[in-house]
Amino acid sequence: MQPSAGPALPHTRTRTVHWLSTAAALAAVVAAVALVQPAGASAGAAGDAGSAGHPAGPVPAPDPGLVDYPLTCPPGAEADVVDRVSGDLDRDGSPETVVVVRCHSELGTPPSGVYVIGAPAAGGGAPHIVETLVEPEDDRQITDFRLDGRTVRATVLGFSTDSTPRCCPDMRGTYAWEWRGNRYVAITSRPANSI
Repeated sequence: MQPSAGPALPHTRTRTVHWLSTAAALAAVVAAVALVQPAGASAGAAGDAGSAGHPAGPVPAPDPGLVDYPLTCPPGAEADVVDRVSGDLDRDGSPETVVVVRCHSELGTPPSGVYVIGAPAAGGGAPHIVETLVEPEDDRQITDFRLDGRTVRATVLGFSTDSTPRCCPDMRGTYAWEWRGNRYVAITSRPANSI
């Protein structure tokens, strides 16, 4: 082992003041980086969903009570939403509401329409109909209405002739509607007395 070349040089000795000044300089750099943000950055945390063009939090489903439905109801009769389901059917990050609507009636079962309701536009306004799945003019009744994942399912009842009593539909079909590509596609499972 070789002897030391001599006493340690004065500038190589570590003192407390050196550590304190280094820590203070490092803290100043960290603080400056935290205060400086790139242009367009939001005050939210990095990776905030709102900065990526998607809603920052859960988006409520469109309220079907705020929609004007294209039904021709008798004077004094309002459109009744008799069933509804909600979900993000088209995978755009915002839920849709699908509703079964018919004119209010104390007796009988008026024909139903099935509508997909979309959220208001970015500038505001009311929810609106984006697609009609069943036209009221087709004189159909809807039962067993439900959402299965992203698929809307229902049993659709109808009448074989105009003379068939409206109380007693004599035709039935099982339907499903799915978003495919850029539209809703109807998928039917037709029994013998199908519509």
